[in-house]
Amino acid sequence: MSGRPLDVLEASLGERVTVRLKSGDEYVGELGGYDQHMNLVLEDATNAADSDETDTATAESVEDTTIIRGDNVVSITP
Repeated sequence: MSGRPLDVLEASLGERVTVRLKSGDEYVGELGGYDQHMNLVLEDATNAADSDETDTATAESVEDTTIIRGDNVVSITP
């Protein structure tokens, strides 16, 4: 896999990814699309709560399609 960010996103289309935001929130879902600004479209996403705050990690379901603005993204991992 190439190290260029858009190439990595292209290779991850249709795969489940974890997206960490500047706020500390993490979303887990299938990468459905992206654009040149790294705005992301996640399908069937969940918002995972920080496991340090509670004894067990919890997940909150969100809309079927979630759009995340690229300038809020800190990291994207498979």
